[in-house]
Amino acid sequence: MKFIHLSDLHLGRRVNEYSMLEEQEYILKKILEIIDAEGPDGVIIAGDVYDKAVPSAEAVSLFDDFLVALARRSLQVFVIAGNHDSPERIAFGARIMDAGGIHMSPVYNGRIEPVCMKDEFGELYVYMLPFVKPAHVRRYHEETEILSYTDAIRCAVEDMHVDPERRNVLVTHQFVTGASRSESEEISVGGSDNVDAEIFAPFDYVALGHIHSPQNCGSERIRYCGTPLKYSFSEAKDKKSVTIVELSEKGTISCRTADLIPQHDLVELKGTYEELTLRSKYENTTWQEDYTHITLTDEEDVPDAIAKLRTIYHRLMKLDYDNKRTRRNAAVTGDEAVESKSPYELFSDFYELQNGQPMSGEQAAYMKALIEKTWEEEA
Repeated sequence: MKFIHLSDLHLGRRVNEYSMLEEQEYILKKILEIIDAEGPDGVIIAGDVYDKAVPSAEAVSLFDDFLVALARRSLQVFVIAGNHDSPERIAFGARIMDAGGIHMSPVYNGRIEPVCMKDEFGELYVYMLPFVKPAHVRRYHEETEILSYTDAIRCAVEDMHVDPERRNVLVTHQFVTGASRSESEEISVGGSDNVDAEIFAPFDYVALGHIHSPQNCGSERIRYCGTPLKYSFSEAKDKKSVTIVELSEKGTISCRTADLIPQHDLVELKGTYEELTLRSKYENTTWQEDYTHITLTDEEDVPDAIAKLRTIYHRLMKLDYDNKRTRRNAAVTGDEAVESKSPYELFSDFYELQNGQPMSGEQAAYMKALIEKTWEEEA
């Protein structure tokens, strides 16, 4: 059984105020080309179909076109809701679409019914578990102590009553302990959304969504395929791809990737204003249409630099400086990548700045519990 594993399309996303819809339409066509070349039995979309719970009409139309294209290829398609999606919107029309091979995850209700597929090696069962928080699972297990994400996912998996003697695939959208994040992902309270990989022991393959960089979690059996496009400059050096997974007899699995080349890349450049403006005289100019972050090393600010540089770098998204002044300011303020810090870490830094000392153990425990409760119960 062969599957194409996708996730985190984030349709409708804007990066530094630039709409990514044109880029997303282009990359979905490239994915269809890979599907046609590979001839899979199924396509998995492991959550975060949209970038917002209430997506734009253009984003919905784009996904509709993609689903129609998949349906015309007579594939089994498995789509779950991620933390950016509205579970109710993803679930809409699921019972009607099931008959056409398009399986949309229902809103979590304590029961997960698998989809059975068959090949020359027998039956294979696909379980779809959308993004859930402990509060979602606790609602159906009031008698069970569910304090963490690991507790919640363990309980949800136990409810599936998976037969370990069969071939089983799980599609889910969570943060598995040890995975490496990037800046474009939502940061929760430090460590509170971790899920232990040992929970997934009954499954031959776990198709994960949520993390934007492609990576395995301990083995190729538990894998994030990553986003099809770069959504932050922390991903500038990432190589985007789709994952192709093949399951033959029980216990035998192979994974490989097919590269995705974007219409316009996301790149970072560093140098003096003169070096970067002279670049176009000596190099091929296809990079002029890339989405660009430029760091100028000039000691003096260049007047109207961003407007001038956009005459060469047409999709310049971000401009900053790295010189003696900015390094001195960073040393004084202790400036770090704020976007990569959790709410607890930000509050802890603020408390220490205001009070001249860190929080006590009791204060830290209280704040962690308060922030975790807010994070968990947020709609």
